[in-house]
Amino acid sequence: MSQELIEKTIAYVRQEMSGNDASHDWNHIDRVRKLAKFIATREGLTESQQLEAELSALLHDIKDWKYSGSETAGAEASKEFLDQNHVDPKVIGEVCYVVSNIGFSKEIGQQPGTYVSPVLAVVQDADRLDALGAIGIARCLTYGGAKNRILYDPEIPPRDHLNEKDYKYGQSTTMNHFAEKLFKLKDMMKTETGRQIAEQRQQFMENYVKQFEMEWEGLDVTLF
Repeated sequence: MSQELIEKTIAYVRQEMSGNDASHDWNHIDRVRKLAKFIATREGLTESQQLEAELSALLHDIKDWKYSGSETAGAEASKEFLDQNHVDPKVIGEVCYVVSNIGFSKEIGQQPGTYVSPVLAVVQDADRLDALGAIGIARCLTYGGAKNRILYDPEIPPRDHLNEKDYKYGQSTTMNHFAEKLFKLKDMMKTETGRQIAEQRQQFMENYVKQFEMEWEGLDVTLF
């Protein structure tokens, strides 16, 4: 039953995500799913929690607010799909909790150490890891291009002390997104496995931004 449910969920998600740009497409979902399964195993989640984590990873970007404009559409669509497939209400509750709380904006202004469930911790870390490293750079540039954002302007500094509204609806450049969000993710990891992977990916991104800024000025760091 679990494998049949996973296969049905995959088919549903692939169809739902088919119109998205490559920053939030099926391939992103599949990477997060694989990372979530890996982290869940390493962190010792139970078999039922591992199923919840896999389902949550698959459904976490359905009707995401960045594309749908709705804060609640993702959880509502996830619940409807799982209800239609006669999934245990406890599992549905956990998946909808993850889908509703996974986003970076949900933690803006939140007190450090706020409790999250083990399943949310795993899926959140997996999603954030896909925003780091080489893939994270590619996704950031892809999303910025899809939204027709300015790539970089040294006279527009990154925004400090963002609230949820400013983060979601304010204007900035694509390269500012590294300082405004991506470089903060390493310290927001909830699992030890996530922290270990994030360390390496963060360093790669920091080197990239340093190289980008030098090249923007017509210089090359290899000559200094």
